[in-house]
Amino acid sequence: MEDPKTEKRKRGRPRNATPSATSSTVAALDRGLVVMEAVSHLQSATLSDLALHVDMPPSTVHRILATLQKHGFADFDTSLQEWAVGIGAFRVGSTYLARSNLIEASLIVLRELTAETGETANLGIAEAGNIVFVSQVETKNPIRAMFRQGTGSPMHASGIGKAILTDMPRDSVTNQLAKYGQPAFTPLTITQPEPLFAELDVIAKNGWAVDNEERYLGMRCVAAAVYNAQGEPIAGVSVSGPTARMTDQVLAETGPLVQAAAAKLTAMIGGKKAD
Repeated sequence: MEDPKTEKRKRGRPRNATPSATSSTVAALDRGLVVMEAVSHLQSATLSDLALHVDMPPSTVHRILATLQKHGFADFDTSLQEWAVGIGAFRVGSTYLARSNLIEASLIVLRELTAETGETANLGIAEAGNIVFVSQVETKNPIRAMFRQGTGSPMHASGIGKAILTDMPRDSVTNQLAKYGQPAFTPLTITQPEPLFAELDVIAKNGWAVDNEERYLGMRCVAAAVYNAQGEPIAGVSVSGPTARMTDQVLAETGPLVQAAAAKLTAMIGGKKAD
């Protein structure tokens, strides 16, 4: 017959299962995430059960839960004396779901754009001062603009980036430029705040942005922003191609198509453009 202490230990986490702090991690946050995962796994549990599950002292687990509760990530049922996942965790998780829905919905819009324009259509999202390309429908033309999924481009040198910057508060744009800078990639890259703000005014008037060989020489694109339910610009749709095909006339004709595609995608994900 097994020793009761051994049997009890099997119910909890092995001692070496708790992530150890390293120079690249924050120990308190590490423990907090372990507790958060345990609450999610157990769905609801008492403090003693959670402490046993994560193999931490109950006093430590209670402090972590109290912190999570303060930010809405954990909820305490006083009648049952049990902890459960809070609404704050749902809000954060919904951001991931919204992004997944955005990418899935974008394929319909991007295919339509490529069929209408004959050029490559892209979806990019804003992340840490960059535009990260997450979806694309390629043209069948032998010479084409192509961005591998996951590759990024600084916002000031990107059509999608400039479209998003246009609808951000100007002080937020100023802070972002100060943080990430405006490095030059080609002789046409806008490397100073003043001319960039002047262009953002033009974009606001037109409804779409143009990357005029600012990231890559020989490549141009037209882009428009996509908005979430709060009216915030979170992504953008663009059509890109070689300068030889993306002439000024083509850009003018493509702009309204890209703007309409971005508006359609915004509606598909339940978003809206702020008034």
